[in-house]
Amino acid sequence: MEKPNYQYLLDNGGAVVAHVTVMKGNQTSQPEFILLGLSDLTLSRVPIFTLFLILNVLSLAGNLLIILLVVKDSHLQSPMYFFLGNLSAVDIFTPFVPGSHVLVEFFYGSRVILYSTCITQVFFFSWFVCTEVFLLAVMSYDRYVAICHPLHYTTIISTYLCVQLAFSAWTFGLAYSLMHTLCLLRLVFCDSPIIPGLFCELYQVIYLSCSDLYLNYLLLYLSTIYGAVVFSVTIFSYVYIFKTVLGIKLQDGRTKAFSTCISHLIVVFIFYGTSFFNYFHPKTTEFLVCRMLSIVYTGLTPFLNPIIYSLRNHELKAAVRRALVRGRLEL
Repeated sequence: MEKPNYQYLLDNGGAVVAHVTVMKGNQTSQPEFILLGLSDLTLSRVPIFTLFLILNVLSLAGNLLIILLVVKDSHLQSPMYFFLGNLSAVDIFTPFVPGSHVLVEFFYGSRVILYSTCITQVFFFSWFVCTEVFLLAVMSYDRYVAICHPLHYTTIISTYLCVQLAFSAWTFGLAYSLMHTLCLLRLVFCDSPIIPGLFCELYQVIYLSCSDLYLNYLLLYLSTIYGAVVFSVTIFSYVYIFKTVLGIKLQDGRTKAFSTCISHLIVVFIFYGTSFFNYFHPKTTEFLVCRMLSIVYTGLTPFLNPIIYSLRNHELKAAVRRALVRGRLEL
């Protein structure tokens, strides 16, 4: 198969126009996409790449620390920290999806991404995002039971249920991602296969196709309904939590109740806020803004999660101090 020849033209707004010269009927005979990435940002590429790299390294360190604390510290053997460990595992893997191609692009200057690599990015990113959405809802339900039904907490949130919910989050995310990925494999792509972002996202790849997209749009519609339902579970859990907390007469009890869930609520707002802004920003938004949104969405959120939980959670801070003391004693 003859390799397609891509030609690039940058306009004043930073938009890229590409022409695929090898055609086969109305379809391009090409196994590659053009990922806009950072290559055309000659002045700001280095600081943006540096920021992205720092966020990824710190995110890896912070989330790995939380997982180790949850596994090793006996004081953190509770459902809340079990789910937090799973959330940290998701946040470890998520930044590597865009990070892999950003590294290749920065060092080799290549905008071309293989079709198989692009589909792989869609698969893993969809898996991790769906799993995180599920976990955030589970964590909000856990806080709802702990605050609104404290006497029945150990009975309702049993070890068996925790394992079931965590397994369901990862399994459902995998099934969700696999379903969308298999539907992508049936598509053919025409015109200019340009992806205006740092990595391949599901909706961007779908929009490049000239196939019948009825099934893909149907799955996206069902995914939107799923997201709305899970988001509603999260929000209604906190509505009942706040209603219960406001009914507590003692100030100390009210403060303690708020402190157990405020970190998670901040994480929920950051995750959904950046997600909504990333996927529903105006179409007139410049490419640079879109790419910066991708950095925030994929890099900043996993980086902030361990910081928020560490700063707002007294038990985690105590676990860190105990780990430091043990480390000194071992030395």
